[in-house]
Amino acid sequence: MGRACATRMSSLVDDVLLVDIDEPSLVGAAKELTEESGGAGIEPFPLDITDSDGVARLASRASELGVLRAVAHAAGVSPTMADWRRVFEIDLVATAMLTEVLWPLATQGTALVCFASMAPLLAAGQMDPAHDAVLDNPLDAEFLDRISAELGPEIEDPGMAYTWAKRGVHRLVRREAVRFGRVGARVCSVSPGIIDTPMGRQEAAARPTNNQLVQLTPLGREGRPEEVAAAVAFLLSDSASFVNGIDVPVDGGVIAAIATRQPARP
Repeated sequence: MGRACATRMSSLVDDVLLVDIDEPSLVGAAKELTEESGGAGIEPFPLDITDSDGVARLASRASELGVLRAVAHAAGVSPTMADWRRVFEIDLVATAMLTEVLWPLATQGTALVCFASMAPLLAAGQMDPAHDAVLDNPLDAEFLDRISAELGPEIEDPGMAYTWAKRGVHRLVRREAVRFGRVGARVCSVSPGIIDTPMGRQEAAARPTNNQLVQLTPLGREGRPEEVAAAVAFLLSDSASFVNGIDVPVDGGVIAAIATRQPARP
């Protein structure tokens, strides 16, 4: 999905910083995008998004290239890819760290889109405000210990950690939208449904939930990366200049189907 976003962004900006932890794949993707793009400069930037020094270097390089126009933050891991701590570190803490270092670069017209998930949107029941109070401080040096103490042993399940981390992203985006909005910048998120990606296929092979959600999806299929990227591109574009602080589910209607308890297909 990040690769598809980069393709769309190459038509929005003059220079694209393409970021990934896998340097060989990153360099290959940058070469392909350079050949495909209509003139945008594509620069690979190898980075572990949880490395605070590296994230600071990323912000510095972005500043050198000019005004920060658009950010699509798609980095993340799913429950089968890491333990609960790493899920939180990559999916929530790194997102908060990135928005923090980019804040000084934000100006009129800057737009950020963070990748969340439909997972917390499917979670039923009222949330304890005490849980959210801890979740809302992901840059606390003791965050992982505090969230573990607050939520108990269940959080050590990577699936639960993923749901809570992505809830944290939803809440982070709303907070940052207020702060960034004061300088004319915008922050939103997208919550993909079941999308046909290598990560999605890995999850589907390990958990029956994915296939069940596809069956419940009113459109009757998985989504495609370019469909998510299209939503991201809109949120980053001038056409969305008054859209701020919201989450956009790109899920084929499965959240609606579950919420209304209607069958996906007659």
